[in-house]
Amino acid sequence: MRYYFVLTILLFASLIVLKAQPLKNAATNAFVITRMAAKFHIQPRVVDKRLSGDWFDELIKQLDNDKIFFTQEDISKLQPYRLQLDEELLNKKTSFLQLLVTIYQQRIQQMDTMIDNLCKLPFNFNVKEKFLATEDASYPLNAAAQRKKIYKHLKAVSLEVLLEWNDKATSLSSEQKKKKTDSLEVTVRKKMHDVFKRSVNRMLQNPGGAEQEVCTLYCQSLAVCFDPHSAFFPPTEKENFESSLGNSSMQFGFQLDEDDEGDAVIENLKPGSPAFKSGQINKGDKIQFVQWDGREPIDVSGAGSRELNEILSTSNHEKIILTIKKADGTITHVNLAKEKAAPDEDDNKVKGFLLKGAKTIGYISLPAFYTDWGENDKPTNGCADDVAKEIVKLKKENIQGLILDLRYNGGGSMQEAADLSGIFIDAGPVAQVKSRDAKVYTLKDINRGSIYDGPLLLLVNGYSASASEMVAGTLQDYNRALIAGSPTYGKATAQAILPMDTTINLDEDYRNRKTENYLKLTIEKLYRINGSSAQARGVQPDIILPDISEASPERESNNHFAFAASSIEANKYYKPYTALSLAPLQLFAKAQTDTSAYFKALNVYIQEYKKHLQPKDISLGWTDAIEDRKKDKALIAQPVLVNNGKAAYTVSNHAFEERRVKTDESLREMDESWKERLQQDPYLQIAFRILTLKQ
Repeated sequence: MRYYFVLTILLFASLIVLKAQPLKNAATNAFVITRMAAKFHIQPRVVDKRLSGDWFDELIKQLDNDKIFFTQEDISKLQPYRLQLDEELLNKKTSFLQLLVTIYQQRIQQMDTMIDNLCKLPFNFNVKEKFLATEDASYPLNAAAQRKKIYKHLKAVSLEVLLEWNDKATSLSSEQKKKKTDSLEVTVRKKMHDVFKRSVNRMLQNPGGAEQEVCTLYCQSLAVCFDPHSAFFPPTEKENFESSLGNSSMQFGFQLDEDDEGDAVIENLKPGSPAFKSGQINKGDKIQFVQWDGREPIDVSGAGSRELNEILSTSNHEKIILTIKKADGTITHVNLAKEKAAPDEDDNKVKGFLLKGAKTIGYISLPAFYTDWGENDKPTNGCADDVAKEIVKLKKENIQGLILDLRYNGGGSMQEAADLSGIFIDAGPVAQVKSRDAKVYTLKDINRGSIYDGPLLLLVNGYSASASEMVAGTLQDYNRALIAGSPTYGKATAQAILPMDTTINLDEDYRNRKTENYLKLTIEKLYRINGSSAQARGVQPDIILPDISEASPERESNNHFAFAASSIEANKYYKPYTALSLAPLQLFAKAQTDTSAYFKALNVYIQEYKKHLQPKDISLGWTDAIEDRKKDKALIAQPVLVNNGKAAYTVSNHAFEERRVKTDESLREMDESWKERLQQDPYLQIAFRILTLKQ
């Protein structure tokens, strides 16, 4: 008996140590973040009460942005630490983390029970009820108020699904719709129950568990307090971020689609991938359970493709067991581990076309800057090389102008941006970079000559950011290209992913140093060669074309910890080309947008959508919700991309692409979709006419 008593005590003590370890690691990581920021960040903050308050607010927001987990009672318990996190950090204490983890886990488990209970009874959409904006924007007072808020949240989401179905059921009468809605309520309520339960279970059952999630967000929220683009990266997030800059990523090797019920289903397998090599997964299979190594299974039956993809992206290195339901109803269990996917030549991110009208104009779409990472994390071929190759193909068709489309391009490698700019200018400076030590150094195009020296127009919008802004600013400063569209996003900073090690030196090759976690830090500010910066204000186009992005609040200047714009001296050695004659082109573009049905509707949409974004009460009764939906749809009917009158051009492939698409039916279908979209694009229509006029 004594032996078992001692064993029990030892096991209990070991559990306490294991539980405390993630908290100690988080405290250490937070301390290292501030030390590395002090050493490397371009504009480091002092660890003081102001940082403590910002950190506390950011952490609570990241944990509970919808203000649905925590109650005002919880916040009151946590509030005393709001201006003490600096002391917790400097002394590597975990008192706050211990309290936060305890409260968070209690609330998750409580929500798990609440969801079960709330979804047992039907949602009554016949009563007049509202989800008030004030309720949505505040923490519930206590557990009773929290239950009411979760109920309204579930009901609001369910109602939205039913309203979407109602919009599509155009062939039914109002009475038929009402009966069908009543019968669908059961299905939708069960779906909402399953979705919210999976969300809760992911926190409890993912590879790190809820405790690790809190610890990770503890560090992530601290990093973002230095600026919006600094971030704490556990290994999986580092790999996912780097893969977004390149053509390869860690993956299982299958793509998901959704069936008629909205459930995720295997759509296709990538040859040579882990899923393909398993021999156990086929098109049409449905994933029923996801079980990470050493964790409880997560029930994903009924999950949509987006939700399931989020679950599968949780880890890159944990092994997984997938419970698969085959088309014949049989169940099989598949053990998988992700592998790094090789770049696919058919998955080229650069697309080129010919626009044939009064002139033949080349068109290239570059939706993202990317660099492939080779052995030892060395950058290899990237998007600049791909654009250059596409230009060579287009030049063989005797193009008389070129449109480079950077709309929605969120940026990427600064070196790729410098190389891309160099394609269009002779050798010379392309940008200026200011580092932590206040030195300014110049990015240069060292290759004499250019790949393309003809008329050039860049299309940009409010989602064109970072490297896109660098290219647009450089070519604008050189008078090398017309910039058309709306003001860009406004990010003019550069980041590096550093191992969490205060002994590293930025002058050394630190990429090969492996650590448990990594830190993305803003280490440089970017300036144009004329000395100005796109930071916060963006690149201002030569030709203004109103864009739907103007309705969005997503701009660098709206981020809480964003840097203000600044300027330095212009580079003394850059020699701009002859200034472009902008006035007649600006007048022409304005006349086009003023008379265009699309742009008229767009201007109305922008104004109404800005109003729509303001917080408002949500009707939870069917009749009122129908009326509110009609009003909203009437106010913010998004303009459709359509030609205004006769198209200025037809879209065709260059010779190389024409041969390629003939080899594959799926490529041919995708190609036709591209052509149709470009044929209807009102921005491209104006850009084409401007380039035609310019010559």
